[in-house]
Amino acid sequence: MAENRQVSGGAADAAADGRVIWQDRKHFMWFPISFTKYCVRRGRIFVDRGFFNSVQDQTLLYRIIDIQLRRSLAQKLFGTGTVALITKADINHEILLKNIKNPGKVNDLLSDLIEEARHQKNVVGKEFFSSGGPGIPHGAPPVMPHDLDGMDGMDDDLAGLHGMDDGPNDGD
Repeated sequence: MAENRQVSGGAADAAADGRVIWQDRKHFMWFPISFTKYCVRRGRIFVDRGFFNSVQDQTLLYRIIDIQLRRSLAQKLFGTGTVALITKADINHEILLKNIKNPGKVNDLLSDLIEEARHQKNVVGKEFFSSGGPGIPHGAPPVMPHDLDGMDGMDDDLAGLHGMDDGPNDGD
């Protein structure tokens, strides 16, 4: 059956020695009958999916930048919910813990664990945010929407940049 637990002795102690801090399965209504399993241990969140073809994703907790709790009417009736984790990961920018039991408690637990992991790694929020958006390397200058040629402060006439200017010629 699915377990939704926090190990006695505190989350920090459990994380330090690799014990499972929290685990659950994706639920159908209130039944945990799914091949998707979620687990938090050793400062990471693990998502195992599949039966014939299994995939395990793992993300370091300190790379999670935002948490969102989502609950539909059906989820409220069955005591489940979805916790969305927005990450600064290279592959998966959003991790969904779908239809988990006690989503509010899990949301609070993950929030505390993420802050603790950031504190242990001496990571502050500004290290996650580059001047660009997703896919723009850290430290790259921002490209303004009105900046057609990608060079701030330069003439945005693209024809003039490539020698195709129909302006006056000195030799004619």
